[in-house]
Amino acid sequence: MRTLFAVALALLSATAQAQYPNRAVRVIVAAQTGGPDIVARVVAAELQAQMGQPFVVENQGGANGIVGATTVAKSAPDGYTLLVYSSGFVINPAVHKTLPYDTEKDFTPVTNLVSNGGLFFAVANNLPPKSLQEFIEFAKKSPAPLAYSTPGVGNTWHLAMEMFNSITGLKMTHIPYKGGGPATAALASGEVQVMFASPAPLMPHYKSGKVRVLAWTAAKRHPAAPEVPTTAEAGLPQYRHDGGWFGMFAPANTPMDIVNRLWREVQIAEKKPAVLERFANLGVEPVADSPADYKKFIQAEIKAYAEQARLAGIKPE
Repeated sequence: MRTLFAVALALLSATAQAQYPNRAVRVIVAAQTGGPDIVARVVAAELQAQMGQPFVVENQGGANGIVGATTVAKSAPDGYTLLVYSSGFVINPAVHKTLPYDTEKDFTPVTNLVSNGGLFFAVANNLPPKSLQEFIEFAKKSPAPLAYSTPGVGNTWHLAMEMFNSITGLKMTHIPYKGGGPATAALASGEVQVMFASPAPLMPHYKSGKVRVLAWTAAKRHPAAPEVPTTAEAGLPQYRHDGGWFGMFAPANTPMDIVNRLWREVQIAEKKPAVLERFANLGVEPVADSPADYKKFIQAEIKAYAEQARLAGIKPE
């Protein structure tokens, strides 16, 4: 009797998975506004069109993404609650003594949506420096420490600036915000003087002339802003920094049939000309790697960012 019951449950589960999705899917973005939110909405719209059910984006920012991640970690593993998070996901274990979830055990990696490639070094328009070297000299002579914004404590932008401070000998004041959107808006309005930022949230402010971009942290110039020199070209060859990424996760124990379906649908979405054009305008590159490859990538990133946090002198709090 128990065997028959187990078989019946398995058949019901398989049927439910085959019909996935048959209702709305929540896409929790672990930020308010900014790069992860923009990319999530682009991808969610395509998944909705392809899969025939609403993919509803819900912003849950706060604590460098920990709030949104906690919601997903505690959700049913049925594919109806997904997480879109930045590389802050793999940095948090290095900068927080405790987390309300286990980064590796409580989530199933679905796919890396996009790569940022590098970060832009940007300053407020009311600052006089027109180059990276001029900025460094200006900051050293400033009677008070300059302020920089980030989406929170322990994210890619924060690590990038602390590494920059370490290399240049500067000491700038960290002002954390609740997402990349508010952080870049703070620079555009002059609330802060400087920042490292991903292309997606910064590009609109740069293109509108509200901020000045002095350098790009990758090896080659960014195709969407070829006029901006790399940090090496700008006179700081010892400084390079990866720009991070925005990825999709499901709760742990989500059936792999569902995970693989989501990955395949993201692959289809990210090959569409309209999506590629939108990503190019945002300054991000599509990835859509397999769940297995993304899992290996996540494990490597946790180790790599832990070492970056150590070198930057950021201690767990």
